[in-house]
Amino acid sequence: MAKILVTGGAGFIGSHLCEYLLNKGDEVICIDNFFTGQKKNIQLLLANNNFELIRHDITFPIFLEVDQIYNLACPASPIHYQKNPVKTIKLSTVGMVNMLGMARRCNARILQASTSEVYGDPKEHPQKEGYWGNVNPIGPRSCYDEGKRVSESLMYAYKLQNKADIRIVRIFNTYGPKMAFNDGRVVSNFILQALRGEDITIYGKGDQTRSFCFVSDMVRGIVTMMNTENFDGPVNLGNPVESTILELAEKIIKMTGSNSKIIYEDLPQDDPVRRKPDISLAKQKLNWTPEVGIDEGLNTTIEWFKKELNK
Repeated sequence: MAKILVTGGAGFIGSHLCEYLLNKGDEVICIDNFFTGQKKNIQLLLANNNFELIRHDITFPIFLEVDQIYNLACPASPIHYQKNPVKTIKLSTVGMVNMLGMARRCNARILQASTSEVYGDPKEHPQKEGYWGNVNPIGPRSCYDEGKRVSESLMYAYKLQNKADIRIVRIFNTYGPKMAFNDGRVVSNFILQALRGEDITIYGKGDQTRSFCFVSDMVRGIVTMMNTENFDGPVNLGNPVESTILELAEKIIKMTGSNSKIIYEDLPQDDPVRRKPDISLAKQKLNWTPEVGIDEGLNTTIEWFKKELNK
């Protein structure tokens, strides 16, 4: 049994990760400051004797003894990370240093949840790990994009200087049950608008693309990366099946049987036009590929949102 720390453990991906690790028989300490995480996401885990919840902000030091650290603490949707951009940057810098310091003291392996946003609005398609990205360092998204780029730099600096045992995953668009209602992400937005019979809002013409990975596939990839020897990453984790935003909206309208109409608004500044992971490295090093198709994943997610709306 490993003693594992998950920061941001009450968030969307973090709560699924905590549950997965507990089911595997590990002891899990979940840290969250509840800026975007929700206690209801981990409510059922609180009865498990191997689960511990600490309300804490990782930009302040904390001293724990653990074997592994999954660092997922950072708001991941534009609506949230732009709300307090200074805090977002501090989580990826000061918070990252605090977690690396803990890893060093405990001789623990640490995994950083980085993001496809390090590629910015990419000039390369699909995106490979060797691509350096096209990021606006002073744009409205930079607090997140550049913050995560610095967090990767810090990981490698600690590896070089302190022999830290590091792992980096670059997470592409992920969806599934427990997504926050107010996070402004495209899947949750569209599902909620469709179920409520509201107009579905598309930014731009809807021809921009994304690749959507179901949360169970993502968690499996993250845990596999943590427990893979002799490979630091970074490695892309995402579903390489690409679809336009308009196709996604039409699919959700059809699956929910909604009468929602599609309306169009201006595209936000620096919004990536195309986003698709090259997962060759994940296949080669982790023997990982997504297993849940978009129809199956959306159906599960829609059913979860329906139940939440009826509570």
